[in-house]
Amino acid sequence: MKTPQRQTLTAPIRRVRFVYVAIAFCLWAAAIGVRLTWLQVVRNKEFVERAAKQQQRGFEVAPRRGVLYDRNLHELAMTVLVDSIYAVPSELGDNRASDAALLAKVVHTDSLDHFTTEQQIAARFNASRNFAWVARKVDADTASRVKELNLKGIYVQKEFKRFYPNGDLAAHVLGYVGTDDDGLGGLEREFEEELHGAPGHMLTAVDAKRHVLMSDETEPMPGENLVLAIDANIQYMAERALDARVAELKALHGTLVVQDPHTGQILALAVSPRFNPNDSRHVDADSLTNLAVSDIYEPGSTFKLVTYSAALDGAGVKPTDMVDCQGGAMTMYGRTLHDDKSDHMGVVTVKAALEHSSDVGAAKMALKVGNDKFYGYMRAFGFGDRSGIELPSETRGLLSPPRKWSATSILSLAIGQEIGVTPVQLVSMVSTIANGGVYLPPHVLLQSTDAMKGDPRLKPVAFRPEHELPRELPDGAHRVIKEFTAEQMRSMMEGIVTEGTGRKAALNGYSSAGKTGTAEKVDPATHTYSHTKLVASFAVFAPVNDPAIAVAVVIDTPTAGGEDLHYGGAASAPVFADVAQQVLEYLGVPHDQPVKTKQQMQLLAQKDVVHDDVPDDHVGDLAAMFDQVNSLPADDPLRAPATAAAMAANVQADQASETAAREKAATSSNAAHGLMGLPDKVLAAFHANGNTTSVMPDAMVTSTAKIEAPKIRPAIEARNGAVVIDAGKRVAVPDFTGAALRGVVENAGHLGLRVQTLGSGLAKEQAPSAGTMVPVGTEIVVRFAR
Repeated sequence: MKTPQRQTLTAPIRRVRFVYVAIAFCLWAAAIGVRLTWLQVVRNKEFVERAAKQQQRGFEVAPRRGVLYDRNLHELAMTVLVDSIYAVPSELGDNRASDAALLAKVVHTDSLDHFTTEQQIAARFNASRNFAWVARKVDADTASRVKELNLKGIYVQKEFKRFYPNGDLAAHVLGYVGTDDDGLGGLEREFEEELHGAPGHMLTAVDAKRHVLMSDETEPMPGENLVLAIDANIQYMAERALDARVAELKALHGTLVVQDPHTGQILALAVSPRFNPNDSRHVDADSLTNLAVSDIYEPGSTFKLVTYSAALDGAGVKPTDMVDCQGGAMTMYGRTLHDDKSDHMGVVTVKAALEHSSDVGAAKMALKVGNDKFYGYMRAFGFGDRSGIELPSETRGLLSPPRKWSATSILSLAIGQEIGVTPVQLVSMVSTIANGGVYLPPHVLLQSTDAMKGDPRLKPVAFRPEHELPRELPDGAHRVIKEFTAEQMRSMMEGIVTEGTGRKAALNGYSSAGKTGTAEKVDPATHTYSHTKLVASFAVFAPVNDPAIAVAVVIDTPTAGGEDLHYGGAASAPVFADVAQQVLEYLGVPHDQPVKTKQQMQLLAQKDVVHDDVPDDHVGDLAAMFDQVNSLPADDPLRAPATAAAMAANVQADQASETAAREKAATSSNAAHGLMGLPDKVLAAFHANGNTTSVMPDAMVTSTAKIEAPKIRPAIEARNGAVVIDAGKRVAVPDFTGAALRGVVENAGHLGLRVQTLGSGLAKEQAPSAGTMVPVGTEIVVRFAR
């Protein structure tokens, strides 16, 4: 019997399906491999960074900014820890708008602070997920009130803040910083790299609830500390006396510099009015300029010290020699010099001519020296070049070489005209005479160090007056005049204080020697020299035979107290007397004269002052000044406003002035005067002063001279009376010879040129010469004569 076949229990293998499944598996495995490779290899760096952002918090740790000390190691600028408030927007959730409103009510306490407004805080919350500032460097009370709000995602951290413990003391020397502690002015700006230091970094690991698990920190490197030559006590004396005088005379501003004549160290540099660097948000931009180094003025009679020094040293003149002052008037090449109306001196000694500040005598001294030699002495005294003082935005001033002088320029320069100087240049000049004839570059920095106060390596450098020059002269020092010449000049300058124009500089128990001066300013309304806006100055040192200090005082535009108080001898000399008396006694300088009683000093003060300072009429050739202003380096502060705010203000003022002038020109009718089209201010100046008229106003600039963007404003005076130059289009200067005033103004106006006129009658000379290609808007100087 047959046995039946055994039935197979397993299904037959289908090879095709197996192949499909295997292929699908391989593709799936390959895709996973590619994806893993893409994520772990190609995008590894990206995901590591994303993980770090989620799990770690990195902060830049600001370095401690270096300390600014005075020479006695009194802190003038230091860094303190304050609270700053920040938020983590991702933790705020939907409460961002309400939190911004609550925070703004606490931190927005100043209407000028646009950083802490509700809108700005909310905008920062919406712009970032991980970090946003709420307010920076707030006071302790504000930080405490924010903490009391107990808002989620709002935190407080410590930051460094610059603090000036003496407020506005030496503000123009120290400067100020921004929110991020970046130097923006003064020494803070000049030594930003050294003072700022190197920042550190802190890395913290956090969990999902933002709890700190661990941290890793690299320490910041603090900035270097600077020890200044400034003596805080002398600085305070200088500022107090200067402020009082500026307020009394209602002057525009004042500058006072105290220098050690044997080292060049600046012991005090005061500018009035000042600003408080602790509150830079409320500071007027105009008050930020350090006028001692960034502004210039015509020195007037104080510059005669250079003239007489050059004559004694280079032309063999002696103080006892006789000079004919010609009754107080001298004419040369059509230029007439006039002495003060009270002086009609004839033949007098050179010493007497200087004591009474005779313009004629000074001009004859300069003529004896000669153009090239006189120019050499001016440059040797430091004029026409930067002194190298450790302060930003120093100007070199204005001094053109002899090849650019007119025939009468030497007369102008002899009496301190056709030249622009800074107060620092002036004090360095008088120090040169005081120390025996050696020019020493001025400086305000003694040393840079990483040592802090209390470190035995850092010791105070109290000022003690030197009696002789250092054995090794610093870089830039050089002999200007012989020692015997300097001794003669000191004796002559002492006579100015005892018998001449500087009597109000007399001290009690100390001798002093100096020179007063008064110069006219450029009137911004007429672009001519003003007979009422004056700069009163005084350059002086004391005691005479062993000078301990040299001082320069400049009072700009005194307006109160009567005309007699606007001259150098009356306006500036009393400031020196006040400061020098205190400083010399503070330094313990021995008296070299008998000490007078209070009554004797009062009688001395009541003596009539000889006025030498009445400035001479400015009818000289201005071509040299024109050339200098337009050839200054681009970085010279005279070429442009010192700050962006000042520039914006100038642009706005220009636009407003132009609009107003055009409206006035359109509505004014001057046919009755025969000068159709001239603005009222030009006519007023013309009829009031037949020999001195205004420049052409903006109203006369036609569409060909339209200024569409802010231009650099070169000027004889840094901020007033500026000349706007349009460098885009150039035109040829017409020949004005023989033309009348009206014809000159109209002809220039059609070409878009401005005009500054001198004298009256018909045009005789002009600068630049006819045919010169100049930018539209250039100011042409034209001299008229009958």
